[in-house]
Amino acid sequence: MADMNPITVWRKLLALPNESRTKTLVMAFLVSAICALGVSGATVILRPIQAANRAAEQQARLEGLIAGIPGMSELLAAEGGSLSTVVVDLTEAKAATGVTPATLSVALEDNANWTGLSEGQDIAGLGQRPNYAQVYFLRGADGEISLALLPISGAGYVGPIDAILALRGDMNTIAGLAVLGQSETPGLGGRIEEPAWLSQWRGKEIADASGAVRFAVAKGRASSEFEVDGITGATRTSSAVTRIMRFWLGPDGYGPLIDAIQRGEF
Repeated sequence: MADMNPITVWRKLLALPNESRTKTLVMAFLVSAICALGVSGATVILRPIQAANRAAEQQARLEGLIAGIPGMSELLAAEGGSLSTVVVDLTEAKAATGVTPATLSVALEDNANWTGLSEGQDIAGLGQRPNYAQVYFLRGADGEISLALLPISGAGYVGPIDAILALRGDMNTIAGLAVLGQSETPGLGGRIEEPAWLSQWRGKEIADASGAVRFAVAKGRASSEFEVDGITGATRTSSAVTRIMRFWLGPDGYGPLIDAIQRGEF
C-alpha cells in the first residue's frame, strides 16, 4: 500500500517539477483555499467594526437631516433630550425583534422581509415595502414621545424621492420635512428641496377627526390645514409627493404604528 503519510505526500508533491500539471493544480487549489479562509476570517473579525461604522454613519446622517429640517434644531434644543433609534416591524406595528439598526441592512437583503403591494395599494410607486424601518423618537422628561422622525420614499415624476417626515407627539401635526434625494426637473419639481417650500409644512395636519388621511400638496394655493402650496409648473411632482405621503401615513405604511403610538404603546 502506498505511503499516505501527509508529510510524505507533501514532499513528493514538492519534488515534482514545476511544469507538472498535478503540482500546478494542487498548488492553485491550496492558494485559493488559503485565500478564501483569510477572507472569511477577515469578514468575521471586521464585522463588529463595520457594524459600528455603519451606526456612526447613520448617526451622522441623522444629525445632518435634523439640521436640514426647518426649525428642527431649534425644536430639539428647546425640548431637550436626545433622539433614540428604533427598528420597527411595520407588519406588526411594534419594535422589531431580532433586527437592530446595525443588522437592518442585512435583514433587508432577504426578500422574505419585503411585502409586495397590489396596484391599488401601491400609490407611491414602490412595488414592494420593507417590513422593517428605522425610525427616530425624541422623548420628553415624562417619557412620552414628543417627536417622531419617519423615513418615507416613493416614485416622483422623474425618479425616486426620499425624505424624512417629522411628526409632533400627537402624531398628527407635521414638525417638518427634509428631502434626502430627488431627481426632479431643476427649477420645477426640483423645488421640493427649497427651504421656502419646506418651511410651510410645519404645523400642517395629516388626518381629520375621523382619522382619514387628508394631507395633500394643493394644485395651487393651500386652502386648509391639511395642505401645502403646490409648485407652479410641477403638477406631477406635487401629485407624487401627495401619493407618497398618503401611502406612508396610511394602512400599508406607518398608519398602524402611528395608531399604536397614539394609544401609548411606544
